[in-house]
Amino acid sequence: MLTLATVAPGEPEIFAALQGEGVSAGLPCAFVRLSRCNLACAWCDTAYTWRFEGDNRPHRDGLAFARGENQVSLEEAEVAARIAALGQSRLVVTGGEPLLQGAALARMLAALQRLVRGLVVEVETNGTVAPHPALDPLIDQFNVSPKLAHSGNPASLALVPERLAEWAADARAWFKFVIGAAGDVDEVRALAADYGIAPGRVILMPEGRDSATLRERARWLGELCLMDGYRLSDRLHIHLSGDTRGT
Repeated sequence: MLTLATVAPGEPEIFAALQGEGVSAGLPCAFVRLSRCNLACAWCDTAYTWRFEGDNRPHRDGLAFARGENQVSLEEAEVAARIAALGQSRLVVTGGEPLLQGAALARMLAALQRLVRGLVVEVETNGTVAPHPALDPLIDQFNVSPKLAHSGNPASLALVPERLAEWAADARAWFKFVIGAAGDVDEVRALAADYGIAPGRVILMPEGRDSATLRERARWLGELCLMDGYRLSDRLHIHLSGDTRGT
């Protein structure tokens, strides 16, 4: 079984859209959003995947979500069939933290590969969890998003040295950092130096859940990317659909 987020009570968050972030931005994709996360980012825009009633981990919105309305469990074969029905050859697995469900995710992807020829799979991860051995060979691209200090997570939880070293050594991994202020980039520079991550594999993305905030932050962030040789990522889905589920 896989535990998924929902777009409405009982309806799993499985949808087709353009990838909004990172190196694949603009590509048509199927998406599946899994539930549960081992971190708690103060600015997380999908807190409904983890901040359920009784979870007091801090979040700037202060909202707590009813688990029964925001989480649903489905058999792997059903998830694969729903994704295949979207007619896309590229899948983005997001969350939450998808790698917490690595074994079940591997079974789902194996079933999906039998339904979709030429399937390409991206996994979006916070970089703290190792891919399950059965899952790892099924993934074409890892979008690794280590959480900086402004996320509110202790570095001991969010920046796991052995995991960062493994991702840095994996040619499938791209590093996408959420940036709220110019000073956050100093942390990125330090991590890139410590783990030997080439500038061309580093993507900086402004934190924001509305177009005005993203545009304002992109102006100065773009200058920093130009200076350091990093890539700049927008959040295309916010401009197209707003801060909504299923986009």
